[in-house]
Amino acid sequence: MRTVPDAPLNERQLLLALLDRQLLLERARLSVPDALERMGGLQAQYAPSMYIGLWTRLEGFARADLDDALEQRSIVQGTLLRSTIHLVSRADYWPMAAAIRGARKAWWMRVRRETDPDAMESDVVRLREHLRGGPQRAKDIEAELGVLIQALNQWTELVRVPPSGTWAKRRADLYATAEDWIGRVRVSEAAGTERLVVRYLGAFGPAAVVDIASWAGIPKPQVQAAVDRMAPRLRTYGDLVDLADATLPDADRPLPVRFLPVWDALTLVHARRTGVLPEEHRSALFNSKNPQSFHTFMVDGRIAGTWKHGPSGIELAPFGKLSKAARGALDDEAHGLEALHVS
Repeated sequence: MRTVPDAPLNERQLLLALLDRQLLLERARLSVPDALERMGGLQAQYAPSMYIGLWTRLEGFARADLDDALEQRSIVQGTLLRSTIHLVSRADYWPMAAAIRGARKAWWMRVRRETDPDAMESDVVRLREHLRGGPQRAKDIEAELGVLIQALNQWTELVRVPPSGTWAKRRADLYATAEDWIGRVRVSEAAGTERLVVRYLGAFGPAAVVDIASWAGIPKPQVQAAVDRMAPRLRTYGDLVDLADATLPDADRPLPVRFLPVWDALTLVHARRTGVLPEEHRSALFNSKNPQSFHTFMVDGRIAGTWKHGPSGIELAPFGKLSKAARGALDDEAHGLEALHVS
């Protein structure tokens, strides 16, 4: 590894940095919580995506590794970044929640203008009292309080309790308050936002402030203020910022094929400047006719097609013609992905 020069970076350098920090150049030997912190968390609306996202990044990963971490409460699922379900380490949960709390409520008020904030605060008090007896199913919470679980998820800190929201039981409908499940840790919005900046740059940087804000789902001025406070710990490359001690992989680093799950953060718009998802293929993944998007695979560091698990195993749908070498590498990698599905 070498230290990057303090100069503008080209797309190739940004792509290599992204793949390296996302553990996609070489599988890592890390615990699940440590991997999630390196990756900036995992989007997790579709439960198997968490397992696939970790399998493709961690050496020797098995589904039980994630299940055990959830049971041990070293990782948690909750409504966090961009008001969507994310899997994060226990240590990152409260800082992230503190950073996005205000933006999450503001978003809910915009999309549900009939919401009465005072009534919601009262509902949260009733919710906490109701859950003191232990985790409850979403339908039972809604029946007791007369409030949609979706609204409560945006207004307060709830976590999905295993085994719900796992590979075996994919419906994430068993809830507890975060303070009951992992204990309350008080973090200011400012400190939480700084943690988000550190996690983003460590996982996706170098990046622009607007990219961090887009990924987190918080206002750009909130991120800019954090970046300004953190200036001694950061360095800049043109309009991009990065952690001061961050490095860039050598340009000749091999780029292995990789399989990614649906909604992997690499494919979202905040990573656009890296070119990891060629723009001509973006509409094939994200369009109104297919709101769930697709699983994808990578060749030479870029998204090169989609995949699915079918009766015959892993089925590929490349965007274009694949070389014989790429097809062979994908077939080899697919054996491990198939084993993950049937384990």
